[in-house]
Amino acid sequence: MRPSKLKTYIDILKVLSLKGPLKLTHIMNKANLNGGVVTEYLDSLIQKGLVEERTIRDGNTVFTVTQRGINLLKIFRECTQVLAAP
Repeated sequence: MRPSKLKTYIDILKVLSLKGPLKLTHIMNKANLNGGVVTEYLDSLIQKGLVEERTIRDGNTVFTVTQRGINLLKIFRECTQVLAAP
């Protein structure tokens, strides 16, 4: 079963906030997603200003979470903590 879109977005943002900047293949491996899904979701996250695409010295492309993405993760964590509390 495919995870929800929200969970996939959050998983990618978490991976980038903990391990980034990362190449596409590293995001795929760490988020346990296939390339097509990661590319689709990264494009959307970039359009929303939550992730940036950068070209590094060797010409490779890496992705990094923006401050806006970090803020969103913080809000998401707070919401899940409140909802999980008894």
